[in-house]
Amino acid sequence: MKSTLKRNILLKNYSTFKIGGRADYFLLVRKKRELFEAISLAKEKKIPFFILGNGSNVLFSDEGFKGLVIKIQNSKFKIKNKKIFAESGCLLNKLAIESIKKGLKGLEWAIGIPGTLGGAIRGNAGAFGKEIKDVLEKVKVLKIKDKKLEIVNINKKKCKFKYRDSIFKRKKNWIILEATLKLKKGDKKKLEEEAKKILKERKEKQPLEFPNAGSIFKNVPLKKIPRKVQEKFKERIKNGFLPAAVLIEAVNLKGKKIGGAKISEKHANFIINFKKAKAKDVLALIDLIKKKVKEKFKIELEPEIEVVI
Repeated sequence: MKSTLKRNILLKNYSTFKIGGRADYFLLVRKKRELFEAISLAKEKKIPFFILGNGSNVLFSDEGFKGLVIKIQNSKFKIKNKKIFAESGCLLNKLAIESIKKGLKGLEWAIGIPGTLGGAIRGNAGAFGKEIKDVLEKVKVLKIKDKKLEIVNINKKKCKFKYRDSIFKRKKNWIILEATLKLKKGDKKKLEEEAKKILKERKEKQPLEFPNAGSIFKNVPLKKIPRKVQEKFKERIKNGFLPAAVLIEAVNLKGKKIGGAKISEKHANFIINFKKAKAKDVLALIDLIKKKVKEKFKIELEPEIEVVI
């Protein structure tokens, strides 16, 4: 353990945003035993710890993290009888590709998403009207209770999934270890065509050529949209949600820059790191967006990314 524990590691190197200061301690873990040891170490040193996946939905502070960052690197999986049994560190994109190769349907929407399975479950990730909860069967979880560590299996109902939300966002002491996904038999050729279409759409509509953290804000459910605003944007409402990008564009913030960060002209719900941006630049843009949208539409946008300070 001591030989793999690192100090003063730049977190920007572990974030798709390429932003972030140094972590006091940093540890990469591949096995459950290593994870248990890492958590025990944090408790022994009486320091906070943060569980990191692929860093695709995270904004690290410029001041870094005063504690231990544990990067989950467990990536074993197998596909059997229309089910995927996978560790939480598996890349979602990889699982989508491999399921399509087997002619299995249900994960094609995840093609091109850079996050891990664990992160996807925690945030109930989704795209094109589908979510990870649609294919999830059960999750193996590590529960931390004071000095006791307990591994339990929980079913989908106990995950309490909502739009971009789950029980794991509230239970900070619950760590996702593994999951079982249940897919359906599909036509391999049609699935491959669908995957190509999704990848093409991502490249055309998202600023993938710049470091970013994906969608900054959650889309807005109908119940939170004033009737006048619903009428104004009725043709842009899909699956019961108004895209946050529509509102950001409507307050003329596309292309707005603060420091090295910019609201993408390609997709208004993406903030890009175009010139050595700092976390403070991104946070200033987030505050500006929230302020302008609330002033004009009386809507409180809710961030989708996790800010780690």
